[in-house]
Amino acid sequence: MLDRLRRLLGAIVRIRPLVQELRDLWLGGRGLVLCLAFSLLLSTIAYLLAASTDLNFLERRESVSLTLQVATVVGGMLALLAASDAISGERERGTLESVLLTPVSRREIVIGKLLAALTLWFAAFAITVPYIWFLGRGVDIVGVALATGFVVGTLLAVFLASLGTIISLFSNSNRVGLSLSLFILLALFAPTQFPAGATTAWVGDLLVRIDPMSAGEHYVGKVVINSHSWSQDLSMLASPIIAAVGFLAVAMILSGRYLGLRGGESN
Repeated sequence: MLDRLRRLLGAIVRIRPLVQELRDLWLGGRGLVLCLAFSLLLSTIAYLLAASTDLNFLERRESVSLTLQVATVVGGMLALLAASDAISGERERGTLESVLLTPVSRREIVIGKLLAALTLWFAAFAITVPYIWFLGRGVDIVGVALATGFVVGTLLAVFLASLGTIISLFSNSNRVGLSLSLFILLALFAPTQFPAGATTAWVGDLLVRIDPMSAGEHYVGKVVINSHSWSQDLSMLASPIIAAVGFLAVAMILSGRYLGLRGGESN
């Protein structure tokens, strides 16, 4: 009986960082504001895409693909922004010391912050569902599009949230962490803007496959627009999977060594 009680108390202590982060993110209002802005963005895109009532079959698929790609990129960006504030924001506000004094390991603190950041992606995906249904009704693509978008978006969100966490570990201020995160995000997003002809050459195709953002967006387009099976272009998911797993592992490893107060901060 005592052992069960001890294990239960240990489990409660371990989820405390996650509960605290969820409370700060959602009850504090930041998550709701970001989701509202996200829904306004999707509403604008859906309105512009649906303004033409005579869209053919292919154009409807392209509309669904574009909306889904925007949702995965912006949803991942929300996770990145929340994660980049995770540690550096605590340092800047002078609250990191109290966080470190909680009876949990530093890795568990980082896991709680990272999972809280990922809830922004899941909320963004839930908001995306009715828009995909509205744009894809009548072309029998809604189920496949949502499943593809969820898989690709989750991989990109884990990658970006882990990247933001790593940046936050080494940043002393929230401004530095956010600026660096946005700069890296723009650099990763740049290959998605290559003209179609540039990706036919082996160099362009290699850059697209190496970049997780570009590879994920191209995979969504292949499945939704070109009606490819999930396995037909599975190699496109290699870099998103490697990036998600690799950066998550690095974030966990670095959290035990670099999550702490810096010189000049109160001890």
